[in-house]
Amino acid sequence: MSEEKFTVKEKAKVSPLLSGLEEWVEGVIIKIFKNPFLGDEIAIKDSQGRIFFGEKKYFKKS
Repeated sequence: MSEEKFTVKEKAKVSPLLSGLEEWVEGVIIKIFKNPFLGDEIAIKDSQGRIFFGEKKYFKKS
């Protein structure tokens, strides 16, 4: 299984496990953090202006 590559300004969805909401939330990637302990962390901003961030495993491409 190949690992997904994310880039800033592309669309991605965040898992309900991270957001605490019922559905996957779509947004635009605004930042990718290089965490030495957890690996890549992603931050997205949705159409309502909410920002969600966390480990890459909670995100998928839209």
